[in-house]
Amino acid sequence: MNQSPVRVVKFDHHETAFNHRGGPPGHAAIGRTVDGVLSATMGAGFARWEGAEVAWTLLYDEVIFVIEGELVVTAAAETHHVIPGQMLWIPEGTELVYGGYALFGYALYPGNWKDIRS
Repeated sequence: MNQSPVRVVKFDHHETAFNHRGGPPGHAAIGRTVDGVLSATMGAGFARWEGAEVAWTLLYDEVIFVIEGELVVTAAAETHHVIPGQMLWIPEGTELVYGGYALFGYALYPGNWKDIRS
């Protein structure tokens, strides 16, 4: 039986390409690192929020971990201030607003949510 070799990949936010996702006012950008090329089931990346407020309804489960600054996530009339060393889990279907000034990482499941929903 022929198995593919295990591939471990390291990502650095300094080397990640970010795409605009919100603002003005402010600016929000996302840099996807783990996509369908690496995983059929997971997605992950980095994001930078610089004062933008972006409303979204999650079509996946998401974990956010703050690297720098403070991310503000408001959902179900509750506001969460997430700082470095803290993590936030958000279930699929949550209506929320991302805000604040932060560099953060995220992981989501399923990573192929766009394909599933189309």
